[in-house]
Amino acid sequence: MTTERDNSAGSSNADTTRGSKARHALSQFLNSPFAGMSPWILMALLTGPGRFEEAAASAFALSLLLVIGTHKRGTSIKLLEVFDVVYFGVMALLALFASQGIIEWLEKWGGEMTNIALVAFALGSILIRQPFTLQYAKEDTPEEFWDSPLFLRINYVITWAWVIGFGVGAVSGAYGDAVLDDANNFWTGWIIQIGGLIFAISFTEFYPDYASYRAAVRGGWLSDDDKPTSVLHVFDWVPMYVLAIGIAGLVTDSLNTTAGIVLIVVGIVAINIYRKVTAAMDQCLAQTAPPRASSPPPPPDSASN
Repeated sequence: MTTERDNSAGSSNADTTRGSKARHALSQFLNSPFAGMSPWILMALLTGPGRFEEAAASAFALSLLLVIGTHKRGTSIKLLEVFDVVYFGVMALLALFASQGIIEWLEKWGGEMTNIALVAFALGSILIRQPFTLQYAKEDTPEEFWDSPLFLRINYVITWAWVIGFGVGAVSGAYGDAVLDDANNFWTGWIIQIGGLIFAISFTEFYPDYASYRAAVRGGWLSDDDKPTSVLHVFDWVPMYVLAIGIAGLVTDSLNTTAGIVLIVVGIVAINIYRKVTAAMDQCLAQTAPPRASSPPPPPDSASN
């Protein structure tokens, strides 16, 4: 009987741990710009000939769920989430009430409209001095650091990275739509646009620690926790992405067999080479790093998101 109770308690504790990890992962997702991007990704995946209504409605529903979830968690509703609701609300209304001619136009140019809308939103947030990543960064940063120059600079730079990522998608999509007359082109409609987003995500993960370390070097308050990292880490994803392009091209018949196999081989080789080069660069930077301060007082501008 005791053994059964012990087994039951162990199972309950394991379930509680898994549930806690799942809630933590969900919280981390909702507190990141990636949550606000999810309706746009859903729209891109679902849209296509004869599917604009379903895509717009699904993206609008997800936008509302994100806002409701943010409100119920007691965190602030973000500018990007509000923009999601407004934009996809308009798209859903057009899907319901627009003429067939307008729907067909949106099926062709809707993807390009979303790319331009994202560029305008990210750039606009910078122009009004409220970079959209700032609200997400504040969720994980003590309030006393919110006005620090470093914290603000980090978020301006990261938001510019998103402007670049969205801009790459907009230019690529425009070329596919206007020049190739193929909104679903493998390269312009998917690979280049996804690559722009992955770059922005990678830069968002990399830059806070990098900028904080550089600030610590300039300020002379390096601690043992501050470690130099090579800018090569921004592009860690590229070799794996090349491998994924080769596989996707073969699966979707977008690439011939030779091109697909070449990309797969290049990706596999590049993964190992890039990992070794990056590790060597990190080691070199660590060896040439300035000496650590004996008792570094963290200055008020040392926060990062």
